[in-house]
Amino acid sequence: VAVVLGLAAFWALTVPAIVPASALAPHTPDLVNGKEMFYAGGCSACHAVPKQDDTTKLGGGLALNTSFGTFYVPNISSDPKDGIGGWTEAQFVTAMTKGTSPAGEHLYPAFPYTSYQHMRLDDVRDLFSYLKTLPPVQGRVRDHDLRFPYNIRRTLGLWKLLYLDGKAFAPDPSKSPQWNRGAYLVEGPGHCAECHSPRDALGGVIPNLRFTGGPSPDGNGGVPNITQFKLKAWTEQDIFNTLIDGMTPDADMVGGNMVDVVRNTAKLNEADGKAIAAYIKSLPAVEGLKPASKK
Repeated sequence: VAVVLGLAAFWALTVPAIVPASALAPHTPDLVNGKEMFYAGGCSACHAVPKQDDTTKLGGGLALNTSFGTFYVPNISSDPKDGIGGWTEAQFVTAMTKGTSPAGEHLYPAFPYTSYQHMRLDDVRDLFSYLKTLPPVQGRVRDHDLRFPYNIRRTLGLWKLLYLDGKAFAPDPSKSPQWNRGAYLVEGPGHCAECHSPRDALGGVIPNLRFTGGPSPDGNGGVPNITQFKLKAWTEQDIFNTLIDGMTPDADMVGGNMVDVVRNTAKLNEADGKAIAAYIKSLPAVEGLKPASKK
């Protein structure tokens, strides 16, 4: 009886959440805003077909090597069979904010819906409309290669209870409109903390160490601390310039995955780029985890 009750409780607690079409009010898509969200989110940095120059070909295939196994970034092109061209708007909103696929399965948080959940609904809908204007790419990406028990998707329902709070972005009335815009872009569509933070044993971002650096999402190298612990000498203009041309104040160039990020942030409108810079400059200094000493 205890086993049956336990299984029933597990099943009830792990039901994938969805956003029904009836929850979406009439909306006129704003493709200019959708394009801005596309670049703010750096969608092509992960979803563009690797080793080709056209960043609008979102056929996926990038391998993300983690301690849980290897994730393969899916096709999100407008192809109706292999991409998201056949998705409804409600299915896209569900994936972005609830981490649930059109098939009703939990999506792995290698797709950063823990940040996307904070996006404004209209921004998510505009992004979907913009993605549909990009070229279709045929070819379905292979399944993830994950170790047991991480290959059991249903367990992600418990993970979401710990790490998916469902809270919308709340502006800070004590801060300027520019700061709040930057906070929204960084914490929501930009999902900067997803890469620039260490994670716990279950793969969740450690709250008090956000933005203090972490391992690279492709398994090669690390991502730096972007709090004032490391960027104290940088001005807002320095940060903005780096987001535009990839050059740091000491005349070095960003490397690794940040190269792809800059290709996107360079296309943001100037006001949004400066808002991101203002918010990042305001992040309090936190040292973060120290590298493990070698024996």
